[in-house]
Amino acid sequence: MPPFLELTHVNVARGDNMVLHDINLSVNTGEHIAILGPNGCGKSTLIKTITCECYPIVQPETRVSIFGRERWDLTELKKRLGVVSAELPGKPTLHTTGRDAVLTGFFSSSTLWPNLTVTAAMRERADEVLEQIDAINLIDKPVGEMSAGQQRRIMIGRALVGSSQMLLLDEPSNALDISAQRELRNLLRKLAQQGTGILLITHHIADIIPEIDRLLLLREGRIIGDGPKEELLTAPRLSDLFRTEVQLTQRDGFHHAW
Repeated sequence: MPPFLELTHVNVARGDNMVLHDINLSVNTGEHIAILGPNGCGKSTLIKTITCECYPIVQPETRVSIFGRERWDLTELKKRLGVVSAELPGKPTLHTTGRDAVLTGFFSSSTLWPNLTVTAAMRERADEVLEQIDAINLIDKPVGEMSAGQQRRIMIGRALVGSSQMLLLDEPSNALDISAQRELRNLLRKLAQQGTGILLITHHIADIIPEIDRLLLLREGRIIGDGPKEELLTAPRLSDLFRTEVQLTQRDGFHHAW
């Protein structure tokens, strides 16, 4: 199976500002990796580069390869990339049921528009995913009436329904209370143990589940560390990354910082 992602000498500007500087990154399909950094370090721009919402500056040495391919039809690529962020993918989703919201993942759409054809196989797959993410009770519930934690669970199902190879999670625990954060992390642990790859972008140390074994540190648009979690997830490295004194503790495989 080809690597999920290969970035070589990638520089990305947004407007007049250079946001990412000479990014070199390789992520294997099925790998569990967390990208950690302070606000404004370029994490979201990196996700947008992976999903082809942002494009690198064209240079001879620059290369972007996703699932072994450098050129994609964006509609096809969106079906292969399971992206989960803190925001719902479009307001129309608020008025659809949990099952229908998951089904939109087949079409990379915000809702099931009348021109979209949902097959029996798609509905069967959606129900399988809803069971996988422990959301059978949300099948007929409108997304707009769900809690933030339930919506995040449905968004993960939407990301998984087309392809369960890789999940891209952009600050997934934002706006969740303590109980919903715990449920989210337990779900991500279950998916990781079942073989789903995870690329997690966060600035919350507690989001880094035990199954994540590789850490990438990002600051001011540059990778300043890439290696095993046990080597990089330390108080001195975090203090340098966030430029403040950080204390770190560990319990049951989870790390907590203050």
